[in-house]
Amino acid sequence: MNAKRIKVAVTRQLPEPVETRLKELFDVKLSCSHVPMSTTQILDIVKDFDVLVPTIGDRIDSHVIQNSGKKLSLIANYGAGFDHIDVHFANSKNITVTNTPNVLTEDTADMAMALILSVPRRIKEGVKKLQDDDWDGWAPNALLGHRIYGKKLGILGMGRIGQAIARRANAFGIQVHYHNRNRLPTKIEQNLEATFWESLDQMLTRIDFLSINAPHTPATFHLMNARRLKLMKNTSYIINTARGELIDENALTRMLRSGKLAGAALDVFEKGNKINPRLRELENVFLLPHMSSATIEGRIEMGEKVIVNIKTFVDGHTPPDLVLIN
Repeated sequence: MNAKRIKVAVTRQLPEPVETRLKELFDVKLSCSHVPMSTTQILDIVKDFDVLVPTIGDRIDSHVIQNSGKKLSLIANYGAGFDHIDVHFANSKNITVTNTPNVLTEDTADMAMALILSVPRRIKEGVKKLQDDDWDGWAPNALLGHRIYGKKLGILGMGRIGQAIARRANAFGIQVHYHNRNRLPTKIEQNLEATFWESLDQMLTRIDFLSINAPHTPATFHLMNARRLKLMKNTSYIINTARGELIDENALTRMLRSGKLAGAALDVFEKGNKINPRLRELENVFLLPHMSSATIEGRIEMGEKVIVNIKTFVDGHTPPDLVLIN
């Protein structure tokens, strides 16, 4: 199969080096938009292409796949998460799905650590005082936050990102606890100085910070529901750089407003970019626009993985980042 004859459709504008390489290798249709395509827009382009390169926010559901035409044979996702793609249905139509894992681990862990520091030290409030020209100078009781050193961090999901966060937490003198579907090997636990909790509920009652690093699946939807949020100490904080759907956002907002949780730092939200306005109003909440993985290096590496997956598939081999669903 000639790679230059392979028609590739990209749903979102990508970094320039990635787009340049795609143009060199394939017959590619690029996008000049930064926003996700609608279902209608995707269907308008996908019927004439062999490969679709979607991103998070592009809903590649059974309807899109069913009506994608006869040419589509590969969905090469630009991103590690693939819950926006109906992989089962794609596979039933002999369409291969790939993703771009393991390139954003350190970037996401860096941001998670920044968020762990941000809320208890009231960084957002300090910045606002300077922006509003509302600072009268140093005072003994001004903007008092809480010490990070010696506190207990609970990591929900101890994969690559969770482990990278644990390494950073160790450097800050934070005690690491974790809950995971499977316990880590003893040697890794020792290296990370991490304590395993088989019961998530029991871990939640003991920690000062909870970092959410698990994928969104039917089993993890609202894993942090109202009941579990109430198990946490009213002096504890929640950090989420994974998927917004893992938290019952309305329950979280109620607890933050009532003082039953000390604060939260969120990079992802249950309704995508539609953020609960009550959540936005809270001073003890630090919100970011899904930018934990937003580094130039990471985005280019993601594109390189997409290209390798397409090229390998075109050459008749199994792509290295094939998505497998149990």
